[in-house]
Amino acid sequence: MKLPGKELDLHLKKTVTQWDEAIPLGNGISGALLWGNPRGFRFSLDRTDIWELTPNPRIYEEDFTYEKMIELVKEGNEAEIRKQFSDIYNHVLPTKLPAGKLIFDFGCDDNVVSELSLAKAEAKITIGNKIHIRSYLHATKRVGMVHIDQPAADFSYYIDNPDFGVEGIDAPEIGEVNSVNTASLKGLVYPAPRVVVEGDVKYFIQTIGHGLAYGIFAMQKSYPKYTEIAYLVSTSNDGGNWIEDSLQRIADALELGYNEMFTSHEEWWEGYWGKSSITLPDQFFEKHWYITNYLLASCSRKGSWPMPLQGVWTADNGALPPWKGDYHGDLNLQMSYYHYAKANHLEEGESVIDFLWDLNDAGRKFAKTFYKTDGMCLPGVMSPLGDALGGWAMYCLTPTNQIWTAQIFERHYRFTGDKTFLAEKAYPYMKETAECVMGLLEEKDGKYYLPISSSPEIHNDRIEAFLTPNSNYDLALMRYLFSTLAKLAVELGNGEEEKWNDMLAHLPELAVNGRNVLMLSPDEELRESHRHHSHAMAIHPLRLLDYEKENDQKVIDATIHALEVYGSGMWIGFAFTWMAEFYAIQKNGNGAAWQLYIFWRNTCSQNGFHLNGDYKRRGSSQFHYRPFTLESNMCAADALQEMLLQSEDNILELFPAIPEEWEEETVSFGTFRAEKGLLVSAVLEGNEVVSLTLKPEYDGKVYLRKNARTEKLLERIVDAVCVSANQVELTLEGGKEYIFG
Repeated sequence: MKLPGKELDLHLKKTVTQWDEAIPLGNGISGALLWGNPRGFRFSLDRTDIWELTPNPRIYEEDFTYEKMIELVKEGNEAEIRKQFSDIYNHVLPTKLPAGKLIFDFGCDDNVVSELSLAKAEAKITIGNKIHIRSYLHATKRVGMVHIDQPAADFSYYIDNPDFGVEGIDAPEIGEVNSVNTASLKGLVYPAPRVVVEGDVKYFIQTIGHGLAYGIFAMQKSYPKYTEIAYLVSTSNDGGNWIEDSLQRIADALELGYNEMFTSHEEWWEGYWGKSSITLPDQFFEKHWYITNYLLASCSRKGSWPMPLQGVWTADNGALPPWKGDYHGDLNLQMSYYHYAKANHLEEGESVIDFLWDLNDAGRKFAKTFYKTDGMCLPGVMSPLGDALGGWAMYCLTPTNQIWTAQIFERHYRFTGDKTFLAEKAYPYMKETAECVMGLLEEKDGKYYLPISSSPEIHNDRIEAFLTPNSNYDLALMRYLFSTLAKLAVELGNGEEEKWNDMLAHLPELAVNGRNVLMLSPDEELRESHRHHSHAMAIHPLRLLDYEKENDQKVIDATIHALEVYGSGMWIGFAFTWMAEFYAIQKNGNGAAWQLYIFWRNTCSQNGFHLNGDYKRRGSSQFHYRPFTLESNMCAADALQEMLLQSEDNILELFPAIPEEWEEETVSFGTFRAEKGLLVSAVLEGNEVVSLTLKPEYDGKVYLRKNARTEKLLERIVDAVCVSANQVELTLEGGKEYIFG
């Protein structure tokens, strides 16, 4: 087991003055951001289920249908499309909400130094070298603990509720929001909170719409030389006695004390870090991989809702979070769960699997009412209940986004090898997704086409965004869906592969121009820099094109080259990480590493948060804004993992995309998860693989691809069977450990 060393910890030397640069703590259900000056030092708190879920009534109107949208597209009625479908998003509700904060006054104006131990998930705050604060959010008990080396008489604190409008006092009209330029919390009018201060106990109870109530509870215990505080964010979702239970939880935590509570907290994190590891010659890259895995465990945990756009760190700036903190099922949700399987953090990933599965009925209802089909399809932008939130209609209400969501199930099966999961969840989920899509297809000249098509986010929300069907985005997703269902049907032996292969045979081929570049649609090419590489879905994440095949390689190389020609001027954070994925597939370690360097250096805050734009104005993009979202952090970690290990179609390739600067150094990864539940560890020294360990969970065969780095090692494996010039076969027995080197 390798814990992240102290050299990888966060060290913020100056007082943090913005919430998106703060020290983040989290336990999967609650989050805290530690920041501010000593006279107003904040613990900005959040919890995954604090949502104002009151739906926009427009989604229940009879003409809120795909059929109506098709009609307006054919009329070319851009204004009416916006009015009836897109502008729903500009209404404030539904939205994620912050929980509130603890605000401390230490009576001085000294500099604040902030540190975060990744290994222990513990924050250490030093104020002017004289006041020391330690804090953590317990990994499993939900309670936050604070230790201050000052007696209670030397400082003060209070609990602050979000600054909502109050019924009977100020009731401004609910305004509109526009993605990043969000509305003030004052636009949400609720009953005044019930505030209680009784001795060492403080809390408030806030009731919001949709019947939810929540509160922040805190209790302190003072000693001659120090003070300990326990706090908890709870909601009425916790049960009928949630207030009494919350008070009991913090009392029990204080009774045990900071250090004793910390023991079980630290044990959980030690177990988490024991699941996988990396060692890189570039500490910058290694640090960001560990930070990303820290963020994953902090904001996604089995038993809780998965991470929305900002995870458990909703903005503390008096406004709604960017994009209302919702679930974007077009890229943001998918990228957020790219890397967990290979990093061997399955339980954290199962958060999104469970969440999506529980929304099956909502998906069936939306397919029936909006698309008028059988099967299942969730809105591309939705609340935790699966309600449509609107947004640019051509993307947020396209049925193919559901296919990208379905890939999460397929990838989970591939990397676990769990046949029960395949039979009971992955295959049924993909099959119902296919039923919805099939119900929309129209036949023309023996091929199937969607009635309208698009490619996120080409042409923004203009009428030109409706491309000639089928866009390569839609087509790649449909080809992936039917080809994958056919393969899975064979694995299950259910006899349905013929149906899926027939659907695949009736789909057109991907549109490629005369230079072998993937096009946007059959009659339009990408001719400018653009943030969304949606036309190239077939390369990644769908992997429909195989770089080992000559013709596919030509298309991949040409498409990547075209993106290089157009440049990154219109890119935001996720475009750089997506490009790194392309380069990793191309075995271009220099290119992949450079894209990740730009991403982490130019678009991430000092605490690791992805802020979308080149907010430091370093010239990598013309976008200079800084809205925080998490998907690109996770995609970057996945791209780095792809540089170290690729596992596709049961073929392993070790260190396929290492940058030149690392070639003469030591590079290693420990217990990465490959397909079929195979755990892989490997060490590269002097550009040669010197050690390989395989731990299969199941009996079976695995194939290892030869490259210059692995050739000598593979020649020494006695049981390896050469099946081609660049591939060997190993037969493995589940439960055993195989060490080569």
